[in-house]
Amino acid sequence: MPFMPIHDDNERTRIETPVVTWGAILVCAVVFMWQAGLPEAEEYHRLLALGFVPGRLLGPLQLHPDLVILPAPLSLVTTQFLHGDFAHLLGNMAYLYIFGDNVEDAMGHLRFAVFFLLCGILAALAHGLTEPSSAVPLIGASGAISGILGAYLVLKPRARILVLLFVAPLRLPAWMLVVGWFAVQCFFGLSTFGTDGPVAYWAHIGGFAAGIALLPLFRGVAPRRGGAG
Repeated sequence: MPFMPIHDDNERTRIETPVVTWGAILVCAVVFMWQAGLPEAEEYHRLLALGFVPGRLLGPLQLHPDLVILPAPLSLVTTQFLHGDFAHLLGNMAYLYIFGDNVEDAMGHLRFAVFFLLCGILAALAHGLTEPSSAVPLIGASGAISGILGAYLVLKPRARILVLLFVAPLRLPAWMLVVGWFAVQCFFGLSTFGTDGPVAYWAHIGGFAAGIALLPLFRGVAPRRGGAG
């Protein structure tokens, strides 16, 4: 996308601190620093072991025993905290920082944490079903963040989002930004269907759909801020 969101005008009304959103950002950053300290070959081995490899869970692919760290189903969770490079991390964390706190505000901390992980799991499975024999590891939090975008679209469609369009600041309604983003995912997802491309568009599509579908189950009344009665 030629634009990057940098701020929204939504104030949190029920929670003081979005601890899950900020905690997820911190975990992703720490994991990325760990990845960056590994030799290149070892880093790829760790991505195979901890990223979601569709052929390992949905097909006949088996990793060498030396690469197996966790059972394949757990990679649906661990994959969400790995990133390929700094730009990948920065883009995902920017979206999580801007949109995650308001969804956490609507759900409360625990529900949001489960929602985040579940959207990421369903996003990875959506990707895997399009390429069930792939040996290429899927990594990144974008599937879970796509679920957050789906929930945000339902919760705050008229919120104003400040974005950088190339280098020019621009305010857009949330529905326009999110629907435009989703349209791009669908276009490239359909045009690259069944290929091992660099971007997992079907993970984004699946995560987005999961976020909308799961929102009624996870939306709740979170504790209001404390204050003088």
